Amino acid sequence: MEFNCISEKATIGKNVTIGKFCIIEEDVVIGDNTVIRNYVELRKGTVIGENCYIDSRVTSSGNCVIKNNVTIRYDSILARGLVVEDNVYISPKLMTNNLNTAKQQIGGAHIGENVFIGTNCILHHGITIGKNSVIGALSFANKDIPENEVWFGNPATFQRKK
Repeated sequence: MEFNCISEKATIGKNVTIGKFCIIEEDVVIGDNTVIRNYVELRKGTVIGENCYIDSRVTSSGNCVIKNNVTIRYDSILARGLVVEDNVYISPKLMTNNLNTAKQQIGGAHIGENVFIGTNCILHHGITIGKNSVIGALSFANKDIPENEVWFGNPATFQRKK
C-alpha cells in the first residue's frame, strides 16, 4: 500500500514523479520533470525548480528554495531559509542549520551555482558557498567559501583554486 500526504494547496508541475510515504505541505511548489523519491518531507513554503532529483529521506523544514537541475541525495536535512542555486550536486547526508547558539533564526546557507558538496557535510547558518566551488566529504563549513575554490576538513579550510 502506498500512502502520501499531499496538500491540495501544493503546486506540482508536469511530469513530476513522487515516491511513497511523502509529506508535501501547503505552499510547496515542485517544478516540471522533477523526481521526488520515498519518505521525503517538504514543509510549508519549500520551492523546488525544474529537472531536480530529491532522493529518499530528504527533509525540508520549510521556506527553502531549490532552483533548477539540482540533485539532493538521501538523508539530507534542509533548514529554513536555505537557497540552492542551479546545477548543484549535494551528496548524501548534508546537514544544514539556521539557528545560532541562542536558538535565534539566522537563516540558512546560500549555495551558489555549479557547487559540489561531498557526503556527510554540515553547513553553518547564514554562510554563502560561492559558485563553482567544492566542499569535500566530512567537512564542516562554518564561514563563507569564495567562488571557484576547493575546501574540506573540520572546520573546512581552503585547499586550492578550482
